[in-house]
Amino acid sequence: MENKYKIIISYIQDLSVEIPSPESLITIRNTTPEYRMGVNISSKPSKRKMIEVLTTLTYSNPNKKKAQGYFQIRYATVIEILDLKIKKGELEKIILCDLQTKIYPDLEQKFLSILKNSGLPDLKFGKKINFEELYKARLN
Repeated sequence: MENKYKIIISYIQDLSVEIPSPESLITIRNTTPEYRMGVNISSKPSKRKMIEVLTTLTYSNPNKKKAQGYFQIRYATVIEILDLKIKKGELEKIILCDLQTKIYPDLEQKFLSILKNSGLPDLKFGKKINFEELYKARLN
């Protein structure tokens, strides 16, 4: 579906790194296997057949009632729709699957670099997000 859209611009729109204290950082380092990546995708139309797509990654520990650390990046990508006769279902797949698959490696690398520079030098994310699987599961 690459010929149906093109990426105009991508950038980090918002970033949150919250480590309340040195003790919190030590706890975060000791509990990183418990941390999970969450993803949220939203979009809004712009002018001239453009769409702003916001991909938000949240890295947090769902097992902790009291927050020890919170990490979130909101990545904006503006795309131009080249096919003026595109169907709603095709557009949805572009936004939720095709575009995400394309931008995710760069987004993940940027987020991981920020987290490593925030005091988590040995951090590695687990399983990669498969946007094709997520999209298919959403349809079922």
